[in-house]
Amino acid sequence: MLTLEEIANLAGDGSKPAETLMNVVALIAKRFGTDVCSAYLLEPDRANLVLAATLGLRRECIGSLRMAIHEGLAGLVAEQVRPVAVEQVKKHPRFKYFEESGEDDYQSFLGVPLIDRGVLQGVLVVQTLEARVYNEDEIRMLTEAATQVASVVSVARTLDRFVAPVQERLWSLARNMWWSWDHDSSNLFLDLDPARWSDLNHNPVSLLAEFPLAKLESRAAELVLHSRINYAYRRLEEYLEADRTWGARHAGVLRPRPVAYFSAEFGVHESLPVYSGGLGVLAGDHIKSASDLDIPLVGIGLFYGQGYFRQRLDKNGWQHEEYIESDVNQLPMEPAIGTNGRQVIVKIDTRSGSISARVWRLKVGRVDLLLLDSDVPGNAPEDRETASRLYGGDRRIRIRQELLLGVGGLRALKALGITPGVLHLNEGHCAFAVLEAVRSRMEEEGIGFDAAVSRVSREVVFTTHTPVPAGHDRFDAALMEEHLGPLRDSLGLTRESFMGLGRESPSNSDETFCMTVLALRLSRRANAVSALHGEVSRAMWTGLSPGKPEDEVPIGHITNGVHVPSWLAPQMFRLYDRHLGTGWHQRSSEAKIWEGIENVDDGELWETHLNLKSRLLEFVRRRAVEQAERRSEPREMLERLERVLTPDALTIGFARRFATYKRANLILTDIERLASMVNDPKRPVQFVFAGKAHPLDEPGKRVLQQIAELMRDPQFADKFVFVEDYGAARRKPRGRAGKRSC
Repeated sequence: MLTLEEIANLAGDGSKPAETLMNVVALIAKRFGTDVCSAYLLEPDRANLVLAATLGLRRECIGSLRMAIHEGLAGLVAEQVRPVAVEQVKKHPRFKYFEESGEDDYQSFLGVPLIDRGVLQGVLVVQTLEARVYNEDEIRMLTEAATQVASVVSVARTLDRFVAPVQERLWSLARNMWWSWDHDSSNLFLDLDPARWSDLNHNPVSLLAEFPLAKLESRAAELVLHSRINYAYRRLEEYLEADRTWGARHAGVLRPRPVAYFSAEFGVHESLPVYSGGLGVLAGDHIKSASDLDIPLVGIGLFYGQGYFRQRLDKNGWQHEEYIESDVNQLPMEPAIGTNGRQVIVKIDTRSGSISARVWRLKVGRVDLLLLDSDVPGNAPEDRETASRLYGGDRRIRIRQELLLGVGGLRALKALGITPGVLHLNEGHCAFAVLEAVRSRMEEEGIGFDAAVSRVSREVVFTTHTPVPAGHDRFDAALMEEHLGPLRDSLGLTRESFMGLGRESPSNSDETFCMTVLALRLSRRANAVSALHGEVSRAMWTGLSPGKPEDEVPIGHITNGVHVPSWLAPQMFRLYDRHLGTGWHQRSSEAKIWEGIENVDDGELWETHLNLKSRLLEFVRRRAVEQAERRSEPREMLERLERVLTPDALTIGFARRFATYKRANLILTDIERLASMVNDPKRPVQFVFAGKAHPLDEPGKRVLQQIAELMRDPQFADKFVFVEDYGAARRKPRGRAGKRSC
């Protein structure tokens, strides 16, 4: 290991990072008695390593020797985020010979990850001429040395010639989802290549991966982007480092023990397809708002490798699903590094075996979003597919997903050294987290189940969304015992008492286990998402509060809000800036802020609205034509769709999931009245529909088909458009905050 004095001397001159790195590798090679010591740093794309300093290899390779993290032994260290020791490298399947480096004589290899503040920065490697078996002490000592010098390496990585400023700053923006609600930052990526930006689903990581350094520098110079890039980068840095925030003033008590916000989906942006509808969009807005307010919060969800499905309609209006595998290298995710310096892997025992999941970390402004991924070596094939699809599969898949989310999610927090002060459950899918919290409290404090429940429930908040009984997850006793049996044993409960936690009538053995009942029973506060929904929920769950009148059932309501910067178009944002003052959205709850709205000229507001409406109609027409071309529709249909909809009509949007209880076809109950409305020459109305039906929801698909068929009805052909495969980021043509429809 290195002494504090040695580390201080190494870090003493931060203005010469290349020299500092060379001093680091020279000192480590001397201390460990090896022939070679090299430092490889991650490039901004985090998909490649570059040789940054070496003692023993050819010096001329520094800055030019590159390897992808999926090749070579150094790449294996970065890929697995753990030490790799090899006695004879040429016998290892990942050995790759880099002729220009002069490493052909070296036999042994020991590589350890360089991690600074929980983020992988690169790989530290030692090699010897003779074959050598590295023992546990040597591996531990090199790992500790890497930990000690990681901060020095991090500075070198960002300040020296190994990383170009323009490239590094764009990658820094791309790897924090803050860009998705910052108009200046998102426009930078758009301007780099508008066509590819659209083709790549507005994914800056994928876009930048297509730009070699020379091409990026050339494009930035051509468009005079350097000052804009620097401005956006500085604003992100200021945002992350700000200490005079709402959270600093009002939420300081949560700093040591943050809110753990569990949700089965997070709609942060369409380039991260781990959401399907309003539940996910609310969760995405929730963590973005927490970031802006600087409320200490960490999100916990699942990484769905195939996401939610891509939607296509055939000529009959019937929905077909297509699943596309996500490439984690094209997403702004990092391995979540635990207190042991390695990527967090959680393991959950069931009666039929164990399920493991690795944990990814995603930066959403100031907030961390942790996503559990079951596609890991060692899992059975069934388990590797457990979290591949959002809301896919049967009850067995669903309970395994919810086990990972709740129990696995809480264990991931513990492995990261995070002790939450509040567990916020966004819908019942997450409720197993409370049982894991109870088990942990029993183990740590040596108390019984009832005492642990009393202490844990004080820290639990539950938000219920579903207004119909059929929408709440329920599992039979056999599934519960197979998957929660080991946890039940740890809680010291019988099968009946355990099942009773999720039953409205605990002693009714015919009743299944309901996740919403569990969440309501073990939470301190429960809320619906609107006043009317609160009434419906209290009526639905009166059985949990025997003896209380319906209006006293302890379920309140908090009406859903939105994250304004995500939902307000840039044009309307600029109008508000001009009349309300910059930063108005950060104080939008203050009545005084809105006094300036009286100064907005009606003509200016209407002109901005019409401009946005025009963009919306252009977008819908373009998508409608693309859909028709894919279905090989006749030319006459394409020409009609190019002119569909009019800016003079009231446009009503319906963009939500096609579940039957959402009643998208309610307007079809009086078809003649509907026809008179849309064809009224004085006050015309037109409709834009979007949304997906669950792959197994045949009634929902039929409702969707009814709507889609109106596009072929002569009475409605120019007044109804269904936009296929609509995603959250497609909302940009809209110009008002507070609406989740077109």
